[in-house]
Amino acid sequence: MKTLIAGFGSIGRRHLRNLRALGETDFVLYRSYHSTLPDDEIAGLPVVNTIEDALAHHPQAAIISNPTALHLDVAIPLAEAGCNIFMEKPVSNTLDRVDELADALRRGGSRLLVGFQFRYHPGLRQVKTWLERAEIGRPVSFRCHWAEYLPNWHPWEDYHQSYAARSDLGGGVVLSLSHPLDYLRWLLGDVAALWAFAGSLGDLEIDVLDSAEIGLSFQRGVNGTVHLDYLQRPPSHMLEIIGTQGLIRWDNATGSASLYRANRDAWEEWTVPEGFERNWLFMEELRHFLKVAQGIESPVCTLDDGTWVVRLALAAHHSAECGQLVRF
Repeated sequence: MKTLIAGFGSIGRRHLRNLRALGETDFVLYRSYHSTLPDDEIAGLPVVNTIEDALAHHPQAAIISNPTALHLDVAIPLAEAGCNIFMEKPVSNTLDRVDELADALRRGGSRLLVGFQFRYHPGLRQVKTWLERAEIGRPVSFRCHWAEYLPNWHPWEDYHQSYAARSDLGGGVVLSLSHPLDYLRWLLGDVAALWAFAGSLGDLEIDVLDSAEIGLSFQRGVNGTVHLDYLQRPPSHMLEIIGTQGLIRWDNATGSASLYRANRDAWEEWTVPEGFERNWLFMEELRHFLKVAQGIESPVCTLDDGTWVVRLALAAHHSAECGQLVRF
């Protein structure tokens, strides 16, 4: 299958490596040449710098891994041409033209998977199983915390120039660390209302939000908060869900999950499979995407799911700016 990779930053390079590990060999690169990564891994591959030239190669699949604000410029013509798309999160930094992408997918008969890789985390999948089995009764509240120091993300480049630090490329902590907005919907259902406090509180000298505290109220009656920041050292990423009959905890540092059942007054510990490491998530989502592109499986994270994350992120920005509760 001929696969177009749009964008050769760190995530584009990861996807190229992983697709090769999965046996794919036919690639076209669509580049702006803004990446600071070395080109040795792409020696010999065809490289184009316009979407028209990319389409001329007739790719059957595409990886959209360029900056967030540029996703739709590439995805819409590819969808029109019938190309199956793996789109890195978030779908965009605006809701403008998302309907146009949906229409293009329908006309082209193509499929789209949004790349929220935490849906493939075995620890979070165990959390979902516990919730579906009502192991903690009815969930009533949660706390999610994800914070890590932005300059440490890509130490080989100036973080000021990275997409995550630039408003013109769709950066900012709410969009760049939007995974919890997706996996919480996946675990707890649709959101009814949202509030947020956010700002540039650190010393990073960037023009986007570096910290956010987001309150979410779910339609099923679960309330809680999501904390995001670019400032914390050492980093941490954790989730806790409180239920009427127990408690669930998940820690990304170890991948493990813990279940407390009140009726037994005991904890159950779940650990990740031997050999698990971060790239496992990216490999699993690409395995799934290849089956989606072949028509064997349906996307586990659809364009509608990805659009909801954008809607929530934009609502958080609005709430923080206006001091208002946003209802859905």
